[in-house]
Amino acid sequence: MSLVLFRMLVPVIIVVKLLEMAGAVGLLGRCLAPLMGLVGLPGTMGLVWAAAMITSLYGGIAVFLAMAPSAGLTCAQVTVLCTMMLVAHSMPVELGVARQAGARVRFMAPWRILGALVVGAILNAVYSSGGLLQHPAVILWRTATQHPGLGPWALGQLRNLLMIFAAITLLMGLLRVLDAIGATRLLNGLLRPLLLSMGIGASASTITIMGMVLGLSYGGGLIIDGARSGTITARDVFFSLCLMGLAHSIVEDSLLMLSLGASLTGVLVARLAFAWMAVWLLVKLLRRMPEASFRRRFCRLQPPGAPSPGLSRPRGSSPPRRPRP
Repeated sequence: MSLVLFRMLVPVIIVVKLLEMAGAVGLLGRCLAPLMGLVGLPGTMGLVWAAAMITSLYGGIAVFLAMAPSAGLTCAQVTVLCTMMLVAHSMPVELGVARQAGARVRFMAPWRILGALVVGAILNAVYSSGGLLQHPAVILWRTATQHPGLGPWALGQLRNLLMIFAAITLLMGLLRVLDAIGATRLLNGLLRPLLLSMGIGASASTITIMGMVLGLSYGGGLIIDGARSGTITARDVFFSLCLMGLAHSIVEDSLLMLSLGASLTGVLVARLAFAWMAVWLLVKLLRRMPEASFRRRFCRLQPPGAPSPGLSRPRGSSPPRRPRP
């Protein structure tokens, strides 16, 4: 499971570092600056969101901490920015996980970016019209922006990969224990009404729990393995990935954003409510789409047991008999 994930992660990490060194973060930040006005943020905050999308949440936080003291942001503005960062961040890595699990990047990328802009615009409208959270943001911790060389960077990435391997190993053992004591069935039962209300089958509950609680990076191996197991339909895998894309790592990442001065009403409550509504609408829109068209447009993986191209036989025909010895 770790090898499947690492084959995707390692090339992406290297490419992201090269893009960062080439100035792609600054270029994307300048492109995003005009959009920041739509969500009530200064144009300079586009650089923060760009850093979060290309690198990680921590990359965006480092840029934010360097720019926030002179920006004079209100709690409402920080909440809008942090919620957008939570919806769309670490895009190269997390889109790679979604791709390996079977979803098409050409849909998942705009789904998350547009989702971040929409939820940001909604929050800005609510906070502005109601005069809410207009006091100055209070940042609970600060750190100096670091620019390590390639050696320290490589060691840091190696430590991250080892942590991911350890997390997957522990999680696999935990899942075995939960299965043995019946806790998995209990969790599936508790999550089933929520998934069914959105139109997602209960068979996707385990990978959905992993993604929403652990995040797509640490839970990526389990998500990919569950999606390829053949026990979950292609539609349920796809809609589950759409839900996880908008709302994942809901505990750790939410606490991280609270330390930057954001409000829980945005980074947790609004994010979960928006994710539920967006996926519910998506399920409704795609409900009547024929299965073949759905797989062709939104899914990468063939259904388990499907014949390989060129090996299919006419419908109703029997497989060739093997000659008797």
